[in-house]
Amino acid sequence: MLSYAPVVQKVTPAVVNIFTAKKVAQRQRPTLFDDPFFQRFLGPQLGFEFGKRPKQKVQNSLGSGVIVRADGVIVTNNHVIEGADEIKVVLHDRREFEAAIVGTDDRTDLAILRLKDAPKDLPVLKLADSDTAEVGDIVLAIGNPFGVGQTVTSGIVSALARTQMGNGQSDLNFYLQTDAAINPGNSGGALVALDGRLLGINTAIFSKTGGSLGIGFAIPSNLVRAVVNGVVKGGRLVRPWMGAAGRPVTADIANSLGLDRPGGVIIEDVYPASAADRAGLQRGDIILALGGHEIRDTTALKFRIATTPIGESLPLRVWRQGEAQALTMEAEAPPEVPIRDKRELGGRNPLSGAVVVNMSPALGDELGIDPFARGVLVLQVRRGAPADKAGLRPGDFVRKVNGAEIGLVDGLAKAVSGQAPYWDITIERQGKELSERFEG
Repeated sequence: MLSYAPVVQKVTPAVVNIFTAKKVAQRQRPTLFDDPFFQRFLGPQLGFEFGKRPKQKVQNSLGSGVIVRADGVIVTNNHVIEGADEIKVVLHDRREFEAAIVGTDDRTDLAILRLKDAPKDLPVLKLADSDTAEVGDIVLAIGNPFGVGQTVTSGIVSALARTQMGNGQSDLNFYLQTDAAINPGNSGGALVALDGRLLGINTAIFSKTGGSLGIGFAIPSNLVRAVVNGVVKGGRLVRPWMGAAGRPVTADIANSLGLDRPGGVIIEDVYPASAADRAGLQRGDIILALGGHEIRDTTALKFRIATTPIGESLPLRVWRQGEAQALTMEAEAPPEVPIRDKRELGGRNPLSGAVVVNMSPALGDELGIDPFARGVLVLQVRRGAPADKAGLRPGDFVRKVNGAEIGLVDGLAKAVSGQAPYWDITIERQGKELSERFEG
């Protein structure tokens, strides 16, 4: 009799159930002070104090996870444990353990946990090479849907390298698509191949009807491996940074440049002294392949960079001036140049109370903002400080003070160190420059 039972028996012990508890504020039932009439005269502060007395309520949720290391390291989805005050892991044999968060990665929606007092006999699921997956491969989805207990469903890999999910979970959308049934509670569970290796982490489902009637998506194991290695070894995930920005090649661009079909990424900017710059990449080049893998769009390029260990050399195939050329690029960490020089501004000026920092590719990667941005970034604004009253916000860039261009924190600190009859301040917010004059 044909059966998946041998594979199921091999892999299910390494798939765990994750239960989280989060304390949230809950309002008590409405009182007289909630009436808008009283709010108007007593004020929101008084209304909150007497009429909106919060109490603690424990909010529970569940998901799945996979043991990937014998020392108790578990991979799950970040959205499964996000905001949790307590995390409990239940093994296949019903043993229960508390778990601590080792690290999280919002960009991939992955979280790395470690069991407290992990036993020495933990089952482990080995990671497959997700690049070897092909459409039509049989896969099994294992998790805890709806909290009913561990469940196995079967299906096939129905598509590779899906980048247009539009679920907002990750900016590294490069999913394996499957028709294996995935339901709420399956998040963080395993998508395994018939050789018993982990092919992906189940993360989402696209459905117009709800439930498992839709298309399931899993984060490829190669991306999982990169996140686990980065978080466990370094404590904080640092991805390689190419130092080049571009956009997908459309049919019109392909025709104008002599390509037989659309595909690839056309380079629009190269960061000075970056890995791309040292590799000889130029504006107008089209990246067709990286590390032997075809590059169809910017998401595919980001994925290939993200799954490359820092220090590894990568062959690049580019289209330049009507012909293909070969380059070699080394995967490098984003540089912290200039150093961040974090400090809070003081003095009698409209920027006093703002915590500012020098922008760099490393800081951009850390904060999830454009690593090509340059200048002085506002990190925080102390409540009630002059900067707060002036309307400064975290994420603003200070561009000018009294007509002087601002490039570094040191220059900004000097520009506001003295006294002036007025202050002309220019900031950049979401790509738009805003200027305002303040009295000295």
